[in-house]
Amino acid sequence: MSGHSKWNNIKRKKEATDAIKGKIFTKIGREITVVVREGGPDPNNNSKLRDLIAKAKANNVPNDNIDRVIKKAAGGEDKNNYENITYEGYGPNGVAVIVECLTDNRNRTAGDVRHYFDKFGGNLGTIGCVSFMFSTKGIVVLENTGLDEDAVMEDVFEFGGEDFDITEETVEIECAPEAVSGLREGLTGKGYTVLSAEVEQVPSTYATLTDEEHIKKMNLLLEHLEENDDVQNVYHNWDE
Repeated sequence: MSGHSKWNNIKRKKEATDAIKGKIFTKIGREITVVVREGGPDPNNNSKLRDLIAKAKANNVPNDNIDRVIKKAAGGEDKNNYENITYEGYGPNGVAVIVECLTDNRNRTAGDVRHYFDKFGGNLGTIGCVSFMFSTKGIVVLENTGLDEDAVMEDVFEFGGEDFDITEETVEIECAPEAVSGLREGLTGKGYTVLSAEVEQVPSTYATLTDEEHIKKMNLLLEHLEENDDVQNVYHNWDE
């Protein structure tokens, strides 16, 4: 799978401080609010909501919190109007970065994102400047609990997986974006532990940083972007 790995990101989320976990809850809550408004509060009839509930549970969001956000969105209590905005730019030494946001204040978000790029050795670009280096793919990550590779291969392909990479800790599966839900549900039904199941931007080529200052600034850029409440996802082609 071209070296693409979600495992470090998943571990970082699971080991996050309470403050960072609170931000994860906030970000997923915004996503839930939007999909409830678009497709209703019943996960049986709203596949996007069903996926987000699974995502929330995978990130240890309490059920009470999930129910509260759904009810608030369904009842119209959340008056914020969120919009999706994507920014593209370059980190130190030309690392390609895509930032997906969900915001109720476009000017605030644009100012914050631009500030982070400028402060940490990068620059914000125009739409399309780096996205051609990425492909939209479904990525499902399973916990490897001593799984049999042949059995995994059979199950992965049965539910729409196209490729997979198995390591000591995880199984990372690639699929079409529209196949993520069915793959997650099918594998969960077979008893697998799904760590993550999302549509992502996967780089086709990777950039290497060797200068210590560039590495430091790239880490700081990613940290500040990920800590911002308006930022939902950050994708890059830095080969860490």
